[in-house]
Amino acid sequence: MSEAGIDPMRDYYARRAGEYERVYYKPERQTQLRAIEAWLPSQFAARRVLEVACGTGWWIPHGARGCASWLATDLNPETIAIAQSKPLPASVHFAIVDAYTLDGLGPEIFDAAFAGFWWSHVPLSRLHPWLRTLHARLESGARVVMLDNRFVAGSSTPISRRDVDGNTYQIRALDDGSTHEVLKNFPGRDAVFAAIGPRARGAQWIEYPHYWVLSYLLA
Repeated sequence: MSEAGIDPMRDYYARRAGEYERVYYKPERQTQLRAIEAWLPSQFAARRVLEVACGTGWWIPHGARGCASWLATDLNPETIAIAQSKPLPASVHFAIVDAYTLDGLGPEIFDAAFAGFWWSHVPLSRLHPWLRTLHARLESGARVVMLDNRFVAGSSTPISRRDVDGNTYQIRALDDGSTHEVLKNFPGRDAVFAAIGPRARGAQWIEYPHYWVLSYLLA
């Protein structure tokens, strides 16, 4: 497990940075990923996009096609370094930012936001505060898109435990021999729609065998 005093999630993703994108090469997921990648640019055409927890930047080359600007943020320099190494549009910029506070962005406001595979790592007790923080950075009419995993037995890492708040966890092993307990929730449509709040308008839910996709406008 991670050492005491170290943020477990930050430590895990820093260590995993070099091997993270293997998950995108699972054979049973290829058709679904291509469909999401093809759909994503239409959501952000000509918009100023804030990406939360960009990780290694898998989605940036797809989502940023045609946008006005794309600010990809993450807390880990290790993952941002991999994202920056990709061939990207000139509209893409990066910043080391805590997803929960979004401190360090200055006064900038955006008209779109994207988070891929972040929702599932947010503890249930922090979900509403995080969404309020994100929405506060967005102007009226902003497009918000999020995507994440569905749990599929035999493809997903098994759930190791559930805590008193209802959060679920997985035990994951890395190439360096370390093991990490990772919070990973798998919400359904109703739970997601209830969480996004009354400012969300025209919410669209797209469900694939291994993924869910959420898109809405902010009132």
